[in-house]
Amino acid sequence: MSLSQETRRLAFQVLFLLEANGGGDASDLVAGIEEAHPAKERAKAAALANRAYEQRSEADAAMLELAPTWPAHRQPAVDRAILRLAYHEIVSDAERGAIYVNEAVELAKQFGTDKSPGFVNALLDRVLKKAQGKPTPAADAGTTNLQGEFLDVLRRRLHHRRAEEEPRRVQAHRQAVRQ
Repeated sequence: MSLSQETRRLAFQVLFLLEANGGGDASDLVAGIEEAHPAKERAKAAALANRAYEQRSEADAAMLELAPTWPAHRQPAVDRAILRLAYHEIVSDAERGAIYVNEAVELAKQFGTDKSPGFVNALLDRVLKKAQGKPTPAADAGTTNLQGEFLDVLRRRLHHRRAEEEPRRVQAHRQAVRQ
C-alpha cells in the first residue's frame, strides 16, 4: 500500500499521541488532529498508526538488538514513534524499505532533534538489511557511533540548560552580595 507523505506524517502524529495517551482509538485521535484531510486519508493514517502501535514491542526488541545502549525508554519520544512506524512498514513490505527509511528520516528532520535524522537512518538501515536478509554490522560496532551522536546531543542540552541557568545564578549571587 502506497501512502502519501501527508498520510504518513499524520500516522506518525497519531502514533505519538497513542503512546502519550497509553493507547486508545486512533480514529478519534486522527480526527482531532487534522480535519482538513479527507476522511479516507485519515482512515488510512489511523489504521497504519494502530498497526504500528500493536507491533511496538516487536519494534522495540528489534531496535534494542541493533542498538543495545539505546533502549526505547532512552530514545526521545518523537524518534521512538518514527522508528516504530517505519519498522512496521519495513517488515510489512521490505521491497519498499528504502522509501520507508527515507520518509522516516524526513519526519525526523521535521519533528526531531538535530541528531534524530542520523540516528533514525542508521538504525532503520540495519532494520532494512535484516528484513532483506542482508548482513548487518555487529551491534557493538554501530553502537559506538550511535552513542557518540547521542552523547553530543546530551552535551548540547546540558550546555543549553547551563546557559539558561547562568543569569539566574548571577542574579542570586548579586542579591546575596548586596545583603
